Amino acid sequence: MVQRLQQFYENKIVPQLTEQFKYTNKHQVPILQKIVINRGLGDASQNSKLLESCSNELSIITGQQGITTRSKKAIAGFKLRQKMPVGVVVTLRGDRMYAFLDRLVNLALPRIRDFQGMNPKSFDGQGNYSLGLDEQLMFPEIDYDKIDQVRGMDISIITTARTDQEAMALLKSFGMPFKS
Repeated sequence: MVQRLQQFYENKIVPQLTEQFKYTNKHQVPILQKIVINRGLGDASQNSKLLESCSNELSIITGQQGITTRSKKAIAGFKLRQKMPVGVVVTLRGDRMYAFLDRLVNLALPRIRDFQGMNPKSFDGQGNYSLGLDEQLMFPEIDYDKIDQVRGMDISIITTARTDQEAMALLKSFGMPFKS
């Protein structure tokens, strides 16, 4: 099933960006490659149920099972041994990526209390955007009574844009609310 944002991209955003940046080829127009959702769990190494609940929450939000990330080396100050679980990551592509972006922009971000807009300086210089969320409760799929602890997550939106201006124009076209 083709997502609403994907059709919007093909029908409206591509001609708009082609005109704005004077592209000569349709393959020059930036496109979303993937969205990576990462959640670090500092105390998950001691509590396996915490890891399981965080993985379940991310799979409810994204519609895809996450991968457990493990530590590369031991750090005694953090009580961390090699190959202990330290987080959960989900990489979205295709229809699931567009569905998640649609829910993020139209449902989750407007539910943030005192929301002023996304920081326009969070681009990395290569056309990718990263944002951090403080809690998972802004997603309508999460039931408040079923969570054990409020945790945030990091979301990275990877595009094929060469500059930050092109990526910002792409994300604004999708409806991402940036601060003025």
